[in-house]
Amino acid sequence: MHRTGSSTAETTLALCGARFAPRAGGTLWLPDDRTLVVSDLHLGKAERNRRRSGGFWPPYDTLDTLNRLDSEIAALDPALVVALGDSFDDDACVDRLDPETRARIERMVEARRWIWIAGNHDPAPTGLGGEEAQEVRLGSLILRHIAEPGATGEISGHYHPKASIRVRGRRIARKCFVLDDRRMILPAFGAFTGGLDVFDPAFAPLFGDDARVILTGTRPVVVPVANLRRMAA
Repeated sequence: MHRTGSSTAETTLALCGARFAPRAGGTLWLPDDRTLVVSDLHLGKAERNRRRSGGFWPPYDTLDTLNRLDSEIAALDPALVVALGDSFDDDACVDRLDPETRARIERMVEARRWIWIAGNHDPAPTGLGGEEAQEVRLGSLILRHIAEPGATGEISGHYHPKASIRVRGRRIARKCFVLDDRRMILPAFGAFTGGLDVFDPAFAPLFGDDARVILTGTRPVVVPVANLRRMAA
């Protein structure tokens, strides 16, 4: 992996020969294929929590997530959108969409090629248009929901990575990309999705010593994982 852009705010990197740009909002842009990749939308999470008697959460997560995704699509005009799984918090969330939200998603999907990759929360949304797949190959890249040990050129989601740093005495946690020369894991895009700290043992078998994170926020910030503990102390 190497940096081909000159500005952190407009970082362009390469993985297995494929160029990509991690976006500050947590999506991934593949300019050569005009492909937008987004992971773990978890639409309907508040509704599912209420259904499972988990208490009341403000029911605006789906609207917020779709608004932000619409903004990414409007900014980039992709030919293809790939949703890397867990697009809904469970299959019942698809059935419980209100008519207006369902129609909105259908319009988004109809406007361009759209692929729903199956996740562990949702085998793949049905009845909303688009294509369904277990994984997608784009040139040298393989896109799937859960990372597989030993894979190369892999882009995945599932783990909801986050990282913490200390700025002016305040500890700040942000969603982040995690990547090395072989693979990348995207942050969760959904409004109510939690996060798994990048120092969790789940990440250790997947990344080498060259691992780094790209923090989301107002602009993407690249930080080597080796520097994170010092920056968070």
